[in-house]
Amino acid sequence: MSNNFEEIIQPFFWVEHETSVSVCLNVGEYKTEIFQTREEEGFEGNGYDWASLAQVFLEEKKPNMTDIVEFDPEGSMFCAYSSDSEALKEFIISFKEACENEKLILDLFSRAELD
Repeated sequence: MSNNFEEIIQPFFWVEHETSVSVCLNVGEYKTEIFQTREEEGFEGNGYDWASLAQVFLEEKKPNMTDIVEFDPEGSMFCAYSSDSEALKEFIISFKEACENEKLILDLFSRAELD
């Protein structure tokens, strides 16, 4: 794992397991303004909300990965995982870039469903 990759995906962080890899985010500090736009609908910016946003991103921007990248969120943590480390790297780099594009991420979030 290169330091450059870890820097690119921050504040997301990479975790290697025996047969799979994960990328996670401790929620509550990064891009909270995204979720505030739909706060009245019940979005809080928790791990489940991040997973809903990531699912829309995956379906619309990386449809070839919908069967490869999976989500396992918790209240305080967003987590995506896969047995294909290269696919997960591609996903998280692209997803982080999308998060940094305010217009794009708000558009994607407009179609996220409350879990």
